[in-house]
Amino acid sequence: MMLKDIFLIFLGLLILIVGVLVGVAFLTLLERKLLGYIQIRKGPNKVGIMGILQPFSDAIKLFTKEQIYPSYSNYLSYYFSPVVSFLLSLMIWLLIPYYFNFISFSLGILFFLCCISMGVYTVMVAGWSSNSNYALLGGLRSVAQTISYEVSLALILLSSIIMIMDFNMIMFNKYQNMIWFVVMMYPLSLCWISSSLAETNRTPFDFAEGESELVSGFNIEYSSGGFALIFLAEYSSILFMSMLIVLIYLGGYSLSLEFYLKLSLVSFLFIWVRGTLPRYRYDSLMYLAWKIYLPISLNFLLLYMGLKILLL
Repeated sequence: MMLKDIFLIFLGLLILIVGVLVGVAFLTLLERKLLGYIQIRKGPNKVGIMGILQPFSDAIKLFTKEQIYPSYSNYLSYYFSPVVSFLLSLMIWLLIPYYFNFISFSLGILFFLCCISMGVYTVMVAGWSSNSNYALLGGLRSVAQTISYEVSLALILLSSIIMIMDFNMIMFNKYQNMIWFVVMMYPLSLCWISSSLAETNRTPFDFAEGESELVSGFNIEYSSGGFALIFLAEYSSILFMSMLIVLIYLGGYSLSLEFYLKLSLVSFLFIWVRGTLPRYRYDSLMYLAWKIYLPISLNFLLLYMGLKILLL
């Protein structure tokens, strides 16, 4: 590899990271606006035209505030867990199956599963190192929830992998030229969307941040920059999960306006769900994961394996 190629790859990665951060900024603005209209009020509308600069002023405010450290916290792990969480959420974006500039992942789906599994540790460490009972409870609940849903998430993903017989994200586009997978796997796609909501700790599954029971969950002791990084990591993973839903079920990746429009619509769905549905009870969430999604995903996995053998 020439030095110029390596430089171009790094430049591309930098553009990608900046793009993701700007996307996250406007996703938060979209959420605040939508929740405002759902609750029959105006969202942010003071900074810039129609509040368009609000996320940037929020970011400046958060990163310039004084960082507070609880005196009994485990300083290093408390300080670095939001940073690691944010880095992991950005690392997953390497999986975007661009046709140029990037190193193409032939085992992209395995990399994705590894990264989301690592995300559990950052939440657990953040909750534990704060040395607060509320933070620890929030962290434990989040870990139990994420582990429960990762099982069904991986099994649902396996059904799609069996359809294309490859771990490369680009292949999803080739196999969905004639028909989208959402038509062939309708029940599984719905399971995947709700599992994605649980995986990203979104309403109605936001038990890690159950304000009514846990004050603010695992991030209760975080302020300024640390809180902003946890927030950025969460919204970056929401955006990525939206992209993954489009990749796997809604026609794959293409360099067109249609792809980004579909991505925006799925992100809108995430926010719409937050504005509409009440929070689940915790035992109902566990019941849903182990008694409903797990058997459904296993049965469909066996069905698609059988179909694949018949067609071969």
